[in-house]
Amino acid sequence: MSHYDQLVAIADAIRHRHDLKPAAAILLGTGLGGLAERIEAVARIAFAELPGMPVSTAESHKGEVVLGRLAGKPVVAFSGRLHGYEGHSAADVVVPVRVARLLGARVLVMGSAVGGLNPQYQIGDLVLVEDHINLMGVNPLVGPNDDRLGGRWPDMIAPYDAGLRALANDLALARHRRLHQGVYVGVLGPCLETRAEYRMLRALGADVVGMSTVPEAIAAVHCGLKTIAFAIVTDRCLADALEPADVSKIIAAAKAAEPILAGLITDLIAKL
Repeated sequence: MSHYDQLVAIADAIRHRHDLKPAAAILLGTGLGGLAERIEAVARIAFAELPGMPVSTAESHKGEVVLGRLAGKPVVAFSGRLHGYEGHSAADVVVPVRVARLLGARVLVMGSAVGGLNPQYQIGDLVLVEDHINLMGVNPLVGPNDDRLGGRWPDMIAPYDAGLRALANDLALARHRRLHQGVYVGVLGPCLETRAEYRMLRALGADVVGMSTVPEAIAAVHCGLKTIAFAIVTDRCLADALEPADVSKIIAAAKAAEPILAGLITDLIAKL
């Protein structure tokens, strides 16, 4: 079975459960699964129930597809991200993005937990991703191109839609919330970075660092999805003031900020 046929089989299996056509797709990362509970669900499907669907193994990632309505708009949410560090190929990591497009979505909304490289960022701050740097060493478009998914040479001059970012800023102001504008650097993981690596990443111009988002954004541009990505700063990655990482605290920080981000994403979906 070709990769495209695999994607079609997954999309067909989802449609078999319900024929709702989503206007937007939502990818939820570490500690952000609570947004899925806000959706008026018409179907919840575990990744493992879908033929050929890669399964999430990361802590706090539930691993299910939720079809339903959020703020009155039809959406498909993937509660649980897929990562290269779990052993998934770059093509497998972006399966949710491509399946969402096959289901009819036109917009992709992503949320993730990140480490803060910018010294102005505090734990719990929200960051609107305006650009990214790919240091993962992988790209989901490597290999023969299938024109049914997108063209061979997608332009990455603006992977995160300016109109959606402007709307998000307005909505955040209405909620009296500050949104930082930052550059996301994607690394493979799963180990966290050394002090020297943090210094390098900051020197390259990155404001936050994470282990997701970049492959999905590339695939979204490739298949024609307008994309917006939010991030929650869950730990500070300042080379000269570094403390040992505590994964439980990182997840707790993401969960603490999740209601704020969930409200903002709900407002954004309502305006689509």
